Amino acid sequence: MSTVAAFDQTVLPAGIRSRFVENINGLRMHMLEAGFHSHSSADRRPCVLLLHGFPELAYSWRKVMLPLAQAGYHVIAPDQRGYGRTSGWDADYDGELASFRMLNLVRDVLGLVSALGYRSVAAVVGHDFGAPVAAWCALLRPDVFHSVALMSAPFAGPPPLPFDTDRDAALAPATAGLADPGMNAALAQLQPPRKHYQWYYSTREANDDMRHCAQGLQAFLRAYYHYKSADWKQNRPHPLKSWSAADIAELPTYYIMRLDQNMAQTVAPEMPTAAAIEACAWLPERELAVYSAEYARTGFQGGLQWYRCATSANFAAELQLFSGRSIDVPTCFIAGKSDWGVYQKPGDFEKMRSSACTRMLGCHLVDGAGHWVQQEQPQEVSRLLLEFLAAAAKISA
Repeated sequence: MSTVAAFDQTVLPAGIRSRFVENINGLRMHMLEAGFHSHSSADRRPCVLLLHGFPELAYSWRKVMLPLAQAGYHVIAPDQRGYGRTSGWDADYDGELASFRMLNLVRDVLGLVSALGYRSVAAVVGHDFGAPVAAWCALLRPDVFHSVALMSAPFAGPPPLPFDTDRDAALAPATAGLADPGMNAALAQLQPPRKHYQWYYSTREANDDMRHCAQGLQAFLRAYYHYKSADWKQNRPHPLKSWSAADIAELPTYYIMRLDQNMAQTVAPEMPTAAAIEACAWLPERELAVYSAEYARTGFQGGLQWYRCATSANFAAELQLFSGRSIDVPTCFIAGKSDWGVYQKPGDFEKMRSSACTRMLGCHLVDGAGHWVQQEQPQEVSRLLLEFLAAAAKISA
């Protein structure tokens, strides 16, 4: 992968800069930052770390970075491993997959914080697939990550170890969740036959399907972002009864896809009209073009490697080391009221609130937002984050 320059300042809001940090767990990490005026140890600002999801970039935080910086924080948003202008990761489908496993993603984040001279941060904030990374940061290193805000993806805790099964091996639970091939088979038996998007994202074909789709990359991303936003009025999420094929098939087709369609084909019918695109204040074409230019250059495989790790049973054992552990630092959850991501894994939202996070300070479902909550409703997200940071600081004092 060729080395690229930092973003030209014309791409970014005034007060946000783009730069690189070398030698972060084998990466040359690109990041955006705001509130960076003083770096002396005597008056260094408290740090807030923002972790994006898929298919996004550090750029997805552009609308909340300045309000956080204006409140006195040094705000850092990296392009994570596999994304954007960060380099040093393997884009080959047949390459080293283990570097994208969860514990190594946490190592990336910890390495960045340390390289920037912080022994602790006020909060780590994660959206979408960035949310489990943020959650594991807080679970594994509460001494470093003093609070955590999870956005759009609830955290249900580490995977459990089989318990009290020595007299009857049949009591040991079968492989569960996304690593369970039985669920994929059950979805394929529905009428019409279906598949889970994370299994699709784990296939060899997914990257080329999206990167070289018939409608073009920018049109694909426009339809994808629109379909998962509050602008698609059919997004009316509700809790699902169980992790069964029949129940999760209630999810929209961007989550539970038609078996015979790829993601570009799935979202194409939901392409907004020219008038709707013109009226989309939260993602105008010039901002969408930043995403499409980056993914045209890198492809999607770096981000898709994260899904391959999630759907494989190969990396569960090391996470089971932490079975029974909870997140005990102050925590909040923020999502759009029109975001099906809150409920895509039945029971996770409830487990997060009842056991996985022991110091929940609030769960907020934001009006007028779907999955891209920090882009669709940045003012409300900024307000909620600042409110949470103030409350968490009082607890930690």
